[in-house]
Amino acid sequence: MTTSSPALAPRTYQVRTYGCQMNVHDSERLAGLLESAGYLPVTDGEVADVVVFNTCAVRENADNRLYGNLSHLVPVKDANPRMQIAVGGCLAQKDQGEILRKAPWVDVVFGTHNIGSLPLLLERARIQGEAQLEIKEALEVFPSSLPTKRDAAYAAYVSISVGCNNTCTFCIVPALRGTEKDRRAGDILAEIGMLVDQGVLEITLLGQNVNAYGVEFGDRRAFGKLLRACGEIPGLERVRFISPHPRDFTDDVIDAMAETANVMPQLHMPLQSGSDSILQAMRRSYRQERYLGIIEKVRKVMPEAAITTDIIVGFPGETEEDFEQTVHVVREAKFAGAYTFLYSQRPGTPAAAMPGQIPHEVMQDRYLRLVDVANDIAWAENKRLIGRTVDVLVAGGEGRKDVKTERVSGRAPDNRLVHVAQASEFGVPRPGDIVTAEVTYAAPHHLVADRVIAVRRTRAGDLGEQPVDNSVLLGLPALRPV
Repeated sequence: MTTSSPALAPRTYQVRTYGCQMNVHDSERLAGLLESAGYLPVTDGEVADVVVFNTCAVRENADNRLYGNLSHLVPVKDANPRMQIAVGGCLAQKDQGEILRKAPWVDVVFGTHNIGSLPLLLERARIQGEAQLEIKEALEVFPSSLPTKRDAAYAAYVSISVGCNNTCTFCIVPALRGTEKDRRAGDILAEIGMLVDQGVLEITLLGQNVNAYGVEFGDRRAFGKLLRACGEIPGLERVRFISPHPRDFTDDVIDAMAETANVMPQLHMPLQSGSDSILQAMRRSYRQERYLGIIEKVRKVMPEAAITTDIIVGFPGETEEDFEQTVHVVREAKFAGAYTFLYSQRPGTPAAAMPGQIPHEVMQDRYLRLVDVANDIAWAENKRLIGRTVDVLVAGGEGRKDVKTERVSGRAPDNRLVHVAQASEFGVPRPGDIVTAEVTYAAPHHLVADRVIAVRRTRAGDLGEQPVDNSVLLGLPALRPV
């Protein structure tokens, strides 16, 4: 008489994400794909059977960070024969087979255009006992047709386009993500409608150049129309978008933002440099006057809008005068926040071969000076809000403050981070609930609102922080024919 061997326990997974919100959203899809294939998320403190690195290639230290983390997993993998390691994302698209040469213990390498292949590649690597490399050069199926596992019930990303048609000399993304591909507006709105039916209150529209949406259709007003259409969806309370390009920021988009109630008074618009000569060298198709003109128009119709930006310090050829022009724009724009980076020389970009590469110590000095100015301005802007009432959408996970402060954290409509007191008479607000409170303190990068006025319980709060499976979205149409 023979006895059957016990069934193997389901394999566990972990996705480690680097880079932009597009990568975060791709990681949600990777998690959805793996769970659809029978994998379970690893519990805290345990070692996953499958570790997936979803990489970024924008910064120079991205390479070092990846290979350092891969090296740390060598003894872990030696101790766990079931373990597999996969590398995807922009760095995988860029380095391709080089990853397997530098880290031969990696099992799967996949690119930005074929994230849907991951479960099959893992199984093939396991059965064949050899590494699998699959890098597609063009997108075949729009990623939003893949299952998605979100970490929160109250907020979701929605991709409206992928790829980019710009040729910024510092950026490697277009080479890795491809040219822009737009989704049909009907598909986007259908996805948003399904998300709202699941309890989502806030959506963020994503695109490498989000306000260029419609270029494939030949409709320059498509993005403004899409924002207005979002305003017609019952139950959708907050709409955001990232990241727009000043070149494509037309007046109809500004009007749509101002006239659509659920489009939030927030704008993240990359500046990169305030110097016209550096903008030209970057191949950014706007100049200082155009950029500040957009800011002025936005503030005219939305006086309380919080505007944030990205800035690169130390681009090749940048003089002290060029740098001072950037400081000038920061002062004029009064940004609520500025994400400031040292220029990173990326092989394969035109800027990497430009003369006039700036010494690191010069870049670092300018960076610190700019950060001081930006922080002072952001702090002054935040102080103006003391005494005002804000509606805070409570966040989950890392959004919670430590127990000692007795506060929870979330975002105001303008996307400022707010730490809110837990008033006993209202009960503890849950992730997805809306807390109305008065701002009592301001710091450069956050607000404190300790005078709670009301707590609105929401359907998203009822659902809690349980991960959400969007497998219902399977079956959305693939890319429209070009």
